[in-house]
Amino acid sequence: MAAIAASVTSPDDDAFVAAWLAAADRHMRGAEDAEKAGHTAHARGHYLRAASFYEVAIHVLYGTPVDRRLSEAFDRLTKAFDRAMSLEGAEALSIPFDGHTMPGYFLRADGAAAGEKRPVVICVNGYDATMADMYLAQAIDACRWGYHCVLFDGPGQGSMLVRDGLALVPDWERVVTPVVDAALERGDVDPDKVVLQGWSLGGYLAARAATAEHRLAACILDPPLWSMFEGMPRLVRHLGLSEKAVAALPEISDEDEATLMKVIDASPGLRWKIVQRGFWVNGVVDLRGYMASCATYTLDGRAGEIRCPTLATRAEDDLLAAGAEEFLGRLTCPTTLVRFGALEGAGDHCELQNRWLANQRILDWLDDIFA
Repeated sequence: MAAIAASVTSPDDDAFVAAWLAAADRHMRGAEDAEKAGHTAHARGHYLRAASFYEVAIHVLYGTPVDRRLSEAFDRLTKAFDRAMSLEGAEALSIPFDGHTMPGYFLRADGAAAGEKRPVVICVNGYDATMADMYLAQAIDACRWGYHCVLFDGPGQGSMLVRDGLALVPDWERVVTPVVDAALERGDVDPDKVVLQGWSLGGYLAARAATAEHRLAACILDPPLWSMFEGMPRLVRHLGLSEKAVAALPEISDEDEATLMKVIDASPGLRWKIVQRGFWVNGVVDLRGYMASCATYTLDGRAGEIRCPTLATRAEDDLLAAGAEEFLGRLTCPTTLVRFGALEGAGDHCELQNRWLANQRILDWLDDIFA
């Protein structure tokens, strides 16, 4: 991956996209050749790498109208991941939601016989990751620990966003309830041991779902997020908005909106996070709409309804995890805080550089909960 990144010598996004698409295509060809030759494990590894590389390529293309290259690469990403899951023996799921179908997968715990009841971990994604990310970062270890696992795309995520154009929704309990229904319809899921695990923005979405979905035996928030709007006042203050204007948020004047957009448009990073990703995922067309939308994603008045044991992570260098202790202090259910440090290689957002350590501590906690 470092070699691919180093090969992109132009600052132009098109060169970046082309390099990663070419690398992903090479893995697809390798996967198809290996599968034809009967080398299943080899093929699965190539398919997963292809899916990951396609995802890297499409990130810079986020936004509306949807770039043709993004749509085509997402189709190839989906094909690669679907083949990997088929070779893994995973079962494809089609879960109803508001007249749409949420695609997903059920992965059986390692060593579990057909029909054997086991606990299940339902994984909730964040703002811009894919099911392939959740599989690699969470599901593999969960299955090795003896847990069944469910992966799915909800509104504003994966195919629901790219193909169906369905934006994110704040009331994530509406999303999770049909997923829990689908899991409990199976004969191999222990109905008393259903776990919801959210990472990144999923740390809000899973918590929100747990306020109303009371069939959960445990909830994992990695990290916990009280509101999508919480960091907005700090950001716009830093970008030059007056204290009076900050106090009026999420309402914003035309003049202040124009001032902020000049700063945002001048910063490729901010433009990607807010305009390309934020506007698209939240289903809005301007900064005023984005702020209003973000303000609806909150646990205010609802957090006391979370009843199941809840674990929250606090990675040392992750600003989004900085409020983990305060978050847990506002809950009334049994809570556990797990800290991760930079010296462990797990101090970043969602402990991405050491997911094995994160999974080890999270899954050991689950083992203790169910002991």
